[in-house]
Amino acid sequence: MKIKKARKLIIDIFLKYKLPKNHAKICADALINAELVGSPSHGLTRVISYCNRIKKKVINPKPKIKIKKISTSITSIDADNAVGFIGAEVGINCAIKNAKKSGIGLVAVKNSGHFGLSGYYAEKAAINGFISFCFTNAPPAIAPHGAKKTLLGTNPICFAAPTESKVPFVLDTSISMINRGKIRRAAKLGKKIPFGVALDKKGNPTTDPNIALKGLQLPIAGFKGSGLAWMVDILAGVLTGGNHGGKVKDPFDDFTGPQNVGHLFIVFNPNLFVKDYKKRIKENIKRFKKIT
Repeated sequence: MKIKKARKLIIDIFLKYKLPKNHAKICADALINAELVGSPSHGLTRVISYCNRIKKKVINPKPKIKIKKISTSITSIDADNAVGFIGAEVGINCAIKNAKKSGIGLVAVKNSGHFGLSGYYAEKAAINGFISFCFTNAPPAIAPHGAKKTLLGTNPICFAAPTESKVPFVLDTSISMINRGKIRRAAKLGKKIPFGVALDKKGNPTTDPNIALKGLQLPIAGFKGSGLAWMVDILAGVLTGGNHGGKVKDPFDDFTGPQNVGHLFIVFNPNLFVKDYKKRIKENIKRFKKIT
């Protein structure tokens, strides 16, 4: 399917579910981007989950988003249970705007939902010439180190930086061995998942994605990954006013209420401490390319 045709199809679907046209376009662009960058687990396959949540009235298709300016640099946003793409789009744009005015933008978003790929938003800031960090929390999938019960999400850590070229440096990684979307995709396609990425309910390794979804995912780097997941839960959940500590609802299976996912965006001018950032990042990349 061609990009324009796919985008129109997604927009039309969201319009049928009563999203305003500009919101439908924002959702379509984020979903198409996921497909284009090789992350189909966060792409078109997700459309039905958003529509199901709108149908069950746990996503608000016509949110009244509240933006509270705390200072020139800091803003708090209540997304009013909008589709996550909308809360995140408003959040990152606000962070960029703040950074343009004061050199740094710190934006907290609450009452949002799953927003797709963190890198999509971090890259927006980098393309505008800013360094950025993006944090968001997720439903329980990982047990804290030493525990047997899930509490932490696969909470991604995301960073982006502009370079001397038009292509920014972007790191977007969940703290689990593989993201949950890939496990769901494997289950849907009847495929196995790699050994060593998930456990069943009793703590035994499994390659069956259906068993993994009912069990536990393993974090990267053992206790270090578990600690990073907790850090993101504090930044994206506790700090923003969003759900945290295992309270974020599963977007596919839990329709008892809104997710209340939290997002935190940190955007700043790369020349805050030096005046020759572009020259320095060019040299940095050159050194890495030399040894590859």
